[in-house]
Amino acid sequence: MDLTTLEEIRQAKYRYLRCLDLKLWDDFTDAFTEDAVAEYDAPVLRDTLRLVGRDAIVGYMRANLGPGMITSHLVSHPEIEVDGDHATGTWCLEDTVIVTAHRLLIRGSAYYSDTYRRCPDGRWRISGTGHRRTYELTVSFDDLPSLRLTGNRWATPTAT
Repeated sequence: MDLTTLEEIRQAKYRYLRCLDLKLWDDFTDAFTEDAVAEYDAPVLRDTLRLVGRDAIVGYMRANLGPGMITSHLVSHPEIEVDGDHATGTWCLEDTVIVTAHRLLIRGSAYYSDTYRRCPDGRWRISGTGHRRTYELTVSFDDLPSLRLTGNRWATPTAT
């Protein structure tokens, strides 16, 4: 197995997660092939979210993960198989979402199933991604009187 290829695929996944959490939408766009498909198990939405095409994926994330949503996505345990310019990968996900307007914390875990393609420019990009939850929980900040959000990169600074 080509270790350089494995590392390039890992980098593609890490770039996707970093750009999502930091809301770097142009770089996030570049993580996908044009025909990418995403399918996320989302119990909090009471549905599976299916997005077809890079523009639909990025458009949805940009519209729904704005400054009022703080996210952290961590993946581990990659299992990657490469076949020429195509690859598949499975990753364990642990994520946190803070919805500031609703004072809501969402935590969960899932397993991603991804497909990747080496593009004409030589870079690996995600051609398919999605996850199925192993669990998801929500808790209101109001249920935890001592809970304070003491840092938020996207909060509007308050005048002093």
